[in-house]
Amino acid sequence: MSEPLIKESISEEMVLKMIEAARKKAKEIGKAFVIAIVNEEGVLKGFLRMDNAPLISVQVAIDKAYTAAGFGIPTHQWYELIKNDPPLALGAPSGIQRLIVFGGGYPIIYKGKVIGGIGVSGGHYTEDMEVAKAALDALKL
Repeated sequence: MSEPLIKESISEEMVLKMIEAARKKAKEIGKAFVIAIVNEEGVLKGFLRMDNAPLISVQVAIDKAYTAAGFGIPTHQWYELIKNDPPLALGAPSGIQRLIVFGGGYPIIYKGKVIGGIGVSGGHYTEDMEVAKAALDALKL
């Protein structure tokens, strides 16, 4: 008999802790960001659009989280993977829906397994990365 597949996923407590840590870091930076957290399947689990965060950043943050969870690597690593491969560089961003190839998205990894992803948008991608890293650091995984 086959056994069911048991998946680990990010908990609501983890999501709330991450959003608060990200919000705190955003306040330190002095900009408004959008923070999106998805589960291991890329489904939105937590979300905050800070007051005055850019509207376009809503979808970008969600897609960064989705990309990170779906591939298990930070979004900024995509550029290095595709920059010297013309067919991939042209095809990946247009052919893979919701793929983001710049910083601000990270997988959330627990015991070697992807249990979710975080995406942050609203500043320069390096600032987005800082906010996302602060959220991950709050979990102490």
